Amino acid sequence: MAESALAAIPETEEHIQDWQKDTSRAPSSAKIVIAGGFGVGKTTFVGAVSEITPLTTEALMTRASEDIDDLGSTPEKTTTTVAMDFGRITLDQDLVLYLFGTPGQQRFWFMWDDIARGAIGGVILADTRRLADSFPALDYFETCGMPFVVAVNQFEGSPQYGEDDVREALSVPNHIPVLLCDARKRYSVVEALLALCGHALTALPN
Repeated sequence: MAESALAAIPETEEHIQDWQKDTSRAPSSAKIVIAGGFGVGKTTFVGAVSEITPLTTEALMTRASEDIDDLGSTPEKTTTTVAMDFGRITLDQDLVLYLFGTPGQQRFWFMWDDIARGAIGGVILADTRRLADSFPALDYFETCGMPFVVAVNQFEGSPQYGEDDVREALSVPNHIPVLLCDARKRYSVVEALLALCGHALTALPN
């Protein structure tokens, strides 16, 4: 991705409006991975901002997931992503983000390498009811050296903790952004994506 496009990322809603008036920049595109545990809200996250009808690979839960996936916190969940989610969001005319959501079930983790190939970074969604489910995604991005941010999806009725508490619980280094978000709300998702783009820029070699 061109550094000039990432460097111009706005920090506030007012800055976004001013940013949209500037048509002098060359268009750029980037691939972003949305990862996290089973049922953490990846499909919802992608669907909240996609300007196209999201491509999803939702399938009904089967007996193959019995005794594997914990439905205690998501008893209403009847489907699961078996390949990936895909969406697209244009942040003004010059920056297009392609979003790829990973499958959360362990038996589909073999697909992560293909999904992540070519991405500038990842958003790891976390659920405070099941923080331990975030560790596989954290380990994956740390191992492959890909920039990432942690976005705590605030489910209704879930324990509410601050960013510093989540950072400590997950042992996330101080230079990696940790933020709160609502995967159902477009602006909240955009903020998480902008945070990742800004962090990815700082990780680029000089």
